[in-house]
Parts: sequence; C-alpha cells; structure tokens
Amino acid sequence: MRATFAILCVTTLLGGCGLGDPTLHDLESTGGGPDEFSVLPTNPLEIPPLAVLPQPTPGGTNRTDRNPIAEGIVALGGNPAAAYAGGVPSSDAALVAAAQGNGVDPSIRTTLASEDARFRRMRSGITSGLFGGDPYYRAYSGQSLDAYAELGRFRQSGVPTPTAPPQAR
Repeated sequence: MRATFAILCVTTLLGGCGLGDPTLHDLESTGGGPDEFSVLPTNPLEIPPLAVLPQPTPGGTNRTDRNPIAEGIVALGGNPAAAYAGGVPSSDAALVAAAQGNGVDPSIRTTLASEDARFRRMRSGITSGLFGGDPYYRAYSGQSLDAYAELGRFRQSGVPTPTAPPQAR
C-alpha cells in the first residue's frame, strides 16, 4: 500500500513539473530562433564577372568557407598559396634537416617505458609501496630539481630571472 502511494505521489509531482512552459508544445516557432548562418562566420558572397560560375569541385571546399590556416598566413604577411604547394621550401631545407637530426626512432615510447620500468624496479625496494607515498617520485628524487634553489642560484650569479610565486611554507 505504501509503495502504491509513493509511486502515485512521485507520478503526480513529475506530472506537475511539465506544466511550466506551454510554448514548448508549439510546433510552430514564433520567435526569431537561431540564425544558421551566424553559427560559422563565412566569407562574403562574390558575384562572378559576367555571371560565369566556377566549375564545381565535388568533395572540394566551398568558396565561402573559411580557411583559418591561410588567413593566419596572410595575417603574418605570408603567401597562403605557398603553404599548399607541397614539400618544404628550399629556403627552409637546412632548418628542417637540422631539426630532424639523425632521424626519429619509431619505437622511442616503448623503449623509454621499458627503461623507466627497469629504473624504478631497481630503485624501489621490497617495501616501496607499504609505507605510503608514491614510489615513482621517490625513485626519481635524486634527479628532481628544486626550482627555488635554482632561482636563488641564478640570481646570485647575476642572471636576469623572472619573478616567481612565493614559496609555500
């Protein structure tokens, strides 16, 4: 009996919540509603000379769609057509070669993960996880940097340093 009464009360309360805004049941919108053209800003429409329309490009871009990469290149004073010419410009070939160095090891992540696991296993003891704290940070405690000690060392040697937040006590 109590369960039936509780279900009846919950149903009545939930039914009463739906009486708030009767305009939600209208199928015709009386307001302005969202403007689908203001969702994404587009380039202005262009009227081609002599009413000659460009050839359609199936799968291509629309002429009024924004191209943020090209717009950024133009804003920085560059030529947006050069970004899509393909390859690296000859003026940047030496820079790209120096940045690539001796190549990239494709298995660098797995190599580092296995070396890190071996280092932590070697540095952790039998009781590493029994006495609280994260054994990861304890394994690397000898390699960690005290930022405020380094800041003081740089300032004493005359190196201009930025301000730092106050040290927590």
